[in-house]
Order: sequence, then C-alpha cells, then structure tokens
Amino acid sequence: ADAEQMVQAVVERFGRVDVLVNNAGILRDRMLVNMAEGEWDAVIAGHLKGTFGPTRHVAAHWRELVKAGETVDARIINTTSPSGIYGNVGQTNYGAAKAGVAAFTVISAMELARYGVTCNAIAPAAITRMTEDLGMGQLDEQTKAAMAPHWIAPIVTWLASPESAGVTGRIFQVSGRE
Repeated sequence: ADAEQMVQAVVERFGRVDVLVNNAGILRDRMLVNMAEGEWDAVIAGHLKGTFGPTRHVAAHWRELVKAGETVDARIINTTSPSGIYGNVGQTNYGAAKAGVAAFTVISAMELARYGVTCNAIAPAAITRMTEDLGMGQLDEQTKAAMAPHWIAPIVTWLASPESAGVTGRIFQVSGRE
C-alpha cells in the first residue's frame, strides 16, 4: 500500500513516472548456522519486497498509459550486488536477496518490454555506510577515493536516459570508473 501511495503521489505531482530507481537494502550479516529466521526475513523483505512494491505499481501505471494510447519510454533501475552474483561469506540472506533482485530484473524486462519499459540492474561495489564494516573502510585513501559511491551515478544516469532505450534485462557490475 505504501508503494502504491508513493507512485500515486508522483503521478499526482508530475503527471507521470518516467524512471524508477530501486535502491533499498539492509544488512544482517551472520554465518548461516547462527542466522535467526528474523534476520533472514528482514533482509529478504527489505530487498525483494522493497523492489517488488514500487515496480509493481509503476508498471501498472505504465500499462494504463499504453492502454490509453500514450507512448511510454520508461526505465527501471534496480540495485543488486556482487554478493548476489558471486557470494560473500556471512551473507546468505543478503546474497540470496540480491540474486533474487537480479532475477527479478531479467524477468521484469521481459514482461514490461511490451509497454516501452526497460529494466536493468547495477551491482555496485563502493565504500558506503553498508560496506565500511566489511573491511572496505580499512583501505588506503587513494583506493577509497577510487571506490567512492559517486562513481556509480554515471551509469545510473545513462540507464535512466533515452540513450539506453535498447538496453534491457542486463546486470551491470560497476566499481570506481569501471
């Protein structure tokens, strides 16, 4: 219901939605044998339901526009993680959730193409509040600068632009200037 209200508020304010960036997430790192069910559930819900809710309602908005005869050229950009692609010890819940976001991206791209929507994901590696405690905060200053999160913005901006119209169902691993 919150996601539906969020999308409706944007439509009421701006008339339509053109781009959705899903960037929700939490960590509850723990070795699998010590993980509580609540830690599993919180991470799965935060990432998967946090991606599903806004996407489901904005997709319905775009479908209605198409049904009304309007042209849609819209973008969804999800955030997955290298942990969901390659794995990371102590992150079975996080990795599984992020792998789910990657699969969600690929399948959503297939389903929403008919409405003029592309759906892609980024798998960023950057030093943020979420990653500092994973040892990334111990890096030298030059490496920290190279791993700053602002380097992620250019690909998100490109994926949100008309220049990426033919790109859909892709996962982009991005770190620093790569």
